[in-house]
Amino acid sequence: MHIVGFTIARNARKYDYPVTESIRSILPICDEFIVSIGNSDDGTEDMIRAIGSDKIKIVHSVWDDTLRTGGRVLAVETDKAFDAVPAHADWAFYLQADEVVHEQYHAAIRQAAAAYQNDPRVEGLLFGYQHFYGHYRYVGASRKWYRREIRMVRNNKRIRSYRDAQGFRIDGRKLNVKLIDAEIYHYGWVKNPVNMNYKQANFGLLWGGDAAPEKIETVGAFDYEEIIDKLQLFKGTHPAVMQDRISRADWDFDWDICRNRMKWKYRVLHLIEDLTGKRLFEYRNYRII
Repeated sequence: MHIVGFTIARNARKYDYPVTESIRSILPICDEFIVSIGNSDDGTEDMIRAIGSDKIKIVHSVWDDTLRTGGRVLAVETDKAFDAVPAHADWAFYLQADEVVHEQYHAAIRQAAAAYQNDPRVEGLLFGYQHFYGHYRYVGASRKWYRREIRMVRNNKRIRSYRDAQGFRIDGRKLNVKLIDAEIYHYGWVKNPVNMNYKQANFGLLWGGDAAPEKIETVGAFDYEEIIDKLQLFKGTHPAVMQDRISRADWDFDWDICRNRMKWKYRVLHLIEDLTGKRLFEYRNYRII
């Protein structure tokens, strides 16, 4: 069984993405790793090369900044990276530059990949998610956070990244997947508030259609309280590769976990989920088999 990881990165140092931690988190279970580096001016490629692994292959890309609407450029670049995965790979393991896998899941991931390797019905593997927010001790606890997504797919180039690269589809339809006992730790909403504001301003350009860059505010501090509705304390441990980054956190964010700003209809749905374990009316970009 041959597993190849793949990801995309552009100006990862400038926008404080944990891309090296992301790559290192699954290198032990990958036989190769494709990193597609977009046109950057901050030494992103030097960061990747400093990992020092002969498993890593760097390819280069120039992002089309006219593909702003709906974050389409992210899917286009993800497809480019996937297309660079060699034909001999059985599985392609995709991580975004702010997603990390805890080493406690390595065995389960390899076991699942091996178990379904020869089952053509299974087109992808579905992972759970922990979405960290504000600081490393909080995770999202409402329906605004997607709880599952596809991160490992068969090396079938008919599979394409969907919309803003949240997941994948094949020939326009949802993939048939198996839910596995492993989670992705998403750190995209955990940064110094000044860095977070800068990153969000840049990311907003990918969603802004024809929005002019000069109209995007890039200074100041991001207000973490403004958009959140409900958080809970994270009770687990962080991946080993994240420990150094966490130790360097130079800001704080406090949230009363009893605080709930969800709309009433979402409170009812959240209560039903707590009681039954079922998330009603959930958007699913996949078909569990």
